[in-house]
Amino acid sequence: MNIYMSGQGAFAVQVAEALQGEGHKIVGAAAPRLRKGHSDEGRPMSWDRLRSWAFPRDIPWTDSAELRALHVPDGVDVIVAAHSHAFLGRRTRARAAVATIGYHPSLLPLHRGRDAVRWTIRDGDKVTGGSVYHLTERTDAGPIAAQEHLFVPPGSTPQSLWRDHLAPLGVRLLVKVVADLAADRRIEVPQDEALATWEPAMGAPPLFKPELPALPGTVRVDGHRSALHDH
Repeated sequence: MNIYMSGQGAFAVQVAEALQGEGHKIVGAAAPRLRKGHSDEGRPMSWDRLRSWAFPRDIPWTDSAELRALHVPDGVDVIVAAHSHAFLGRRTRARAAVATIGYHPSLLPLHRGRDAVRWTIRDGDKVTGGSVYHLTERTDAGPIAAQEHLFVPPGSTPQSLWRDHLAPLGVRLLVKVVADLAADRRIEVPQDEALATWEPAMGAPPLFKPELPALPGTVRVDGHRSALHDH
């Protein structure tokens, strides 16, 4: 299948390489211009890892802050969001003939939001997991395509839980779902909104949604629009 990657960092590269290893073709990538914490001095070493991975392979790259439908080439079967903080709007998702999927490091609908792993540790959860879901207009709220739980090892930090457990799980689940889609097996289990939790990002700006311009009298709160009321 032809895959368009939207993501960043080592996790996005691991997913891209795993998908290639299964015979899929990466036909484009959207990633931040620079690695987190680096200044823009034009040095390849400061590029995001997915961008650096795509460059020598002649895979077209787009700054994720600018990603729109026009950047997704013709013939894309699946768009895969792997640690992506770029909002994929309806027109962008429509460029994928089969599906647009993403990985979230929690047992959705629990811990929606971009800092799910940190909240898992902060809340003292004993069980967590990963979910691959179909992207929709609502952040982290689309139907589930695959999900698996794991126990949180004692003494875990957000970094160790992600690196040693949730990231490898995410690679495996994304590869599984793409294989399912390639075999015309499409799984969509609606999330139970009665169980949903949403936690704000810790020290990060709200998710930018370029295809959803804010309405007068509203503000965005980490990916959601909230009405402003006069008091």
